Amino acid sequence: MDPSFPLNTNELIELVAAVGGMGVTGLVGYLVVSRARARRRAQIEESGEAPRREVAAAEAAEPELEEEEQGPDEAEPIAPVSAPARSLPEVPAKSPARAPAHGGQAAASHAARPAPAPTPAERPARPAEKRAPEPRPPAQVIPFPTPVPPPPAPPIEKPRAEEPAPARKEAKKDVAALAPGLARTRSGWISRLGEVFAGRKELDPTVVDEIEKVLLTADIGVRTSQRLLEEIRASLTRKDLKDPDAVWAFLRQRSAQILTLDSPPLTFDGAKPFVLLVIGVNGSGKTTTIGKLAAQLVADGKKVLLAAGDTFRAAATEQLEIWANRVGATVVRGKEGADPSSVIFESVKRATNEGFDVVIADTAGRLHTKTDLMEELQKVRRVVGKAGPGAPHETFLVIDSTSGQNAIAQAQIFTQAMAVSGIVLTKLDGTAKGGVILGIADQLQIPVRYIGIGERVEDLREFDPESFVEALYQS
Repeated sequence: MDPSFPLNTNELIELVAAVGGMGVTGLVGYLVVSRARARRRAQIEESGEAPRREVAAAEAAEPELEEEEQGPDEAEPIAPVSAPARSLPEVPAKSPARAPAHGGQAAASHAARPAPAPTPAERPARPAEKRAPEPRPPAQVIPFPTPVPPPPAPPIEKPRAEEPAPARKEAKKDVAALAPGLARTRSGWISRLGEVFAGRKELDPTVVDEIEKVLLTADIGVRTSQRLLEEIRASLTRKDLKDPDAVWAFLRQRSAQILTLDSPPLTFDGAKPFVLLVIGVNGSGKTTTIGKLAAQLVADGKKVLLAAGDTFRAAATEQLEIWANRVGATVVRGKEGADPSSVIFESVKRATNEGFDVVIADTAGRLHTKTDLMEELQKVRRVVGKAGPGAPHETFLVIDSTSGQNAIAQAQIFTQAMAVSGIVLTKLDGTAKGGVILGIADQLQIPVRYIGIGERVEDLREFDPESFVEALYQS
């Protein structure tokens, strides 16, 4: 053999044997598979006739029935009515209701009744009748069901709690009405806070010191300012402290929380007459507030009586009479220099006898530094309590917002002498010191009931914390 050839003799013989073995194996496999297919085809052909032969034999074993006893449904071997149909002749004989009607004939009919048919076990075997194989129906091809698109989803109905669009419109209206009256306050410390945040994507630690300076000079009080700064440092993370929007949002939210106190809504229907006592220092706007409030109550259909209890100021009674004539209310006045307690006492008695709904009592403007005048207010309260059960039902302290932080000191003295239930903050439209409202609500925990933002009657507005904060912090 040529030595250059890669395979020797033994390797060449093994290669030829392997190739030949693979060819023989493939041929044998082909023959085996062909025979298996032929055998399987024969079995399938034979198995197709076997079931029909068994059915024919089973039907031949059943007794033949007359044509009139077989219904169209009895020919089906699986029909549930085939067995009861064969026993129909026995039903009349077993009915107990028919026996008394036939009398003696029932026994004769019972005797003449044929014997019951033998059971399948007693019947003689019959030769099976060969029937021609019935042609099988062609196979039904069931098409794959086409996908049906889902029905369109019904429109989502919003819950009724979210539907009151008029309330939302009213809230927007309140913000729009408050915004001009709070323009000066907004241009003060709110504007300066905005300048601290303006143009900054991140805040450095020195910015917190700038915020502290603005808050301390914002007339909201040192105590409230320090509290806000401590909450900013404690509540906000380092990441939030670098974000001007996060700090600004926190101030807005915290301001709304301070102004939102847990107090029942103000109504004038708790008693008849409902007695409201109005107190405050001279020049705070007490008499004007009484006149505007009386105008709103009369517009609501209430019968209002005004008690001119400020007997020490000569023009106070005349000013109250002007408001009473303008709005359609009744005024009760005493002599100049008379005891204010007696004037208010007579007013409450008259309101009770004549069916008035509300009594608004004016008082003298007391300087909070004069102890004897504060004692006079306490006397007025005691006398009013004798005039009507539970009176006075509300005591409003009127504060001039232009007095700034001095208003907080006034409020503290008045609340020590009187049970003040509400604050009325006036003249917000003429000052940049409106931030005092935060200090009063935070330190005294007394709800603000009304704010004055103008000279018109409608400018005395019932206080809403959310609308106020939104109008205060809007850009």
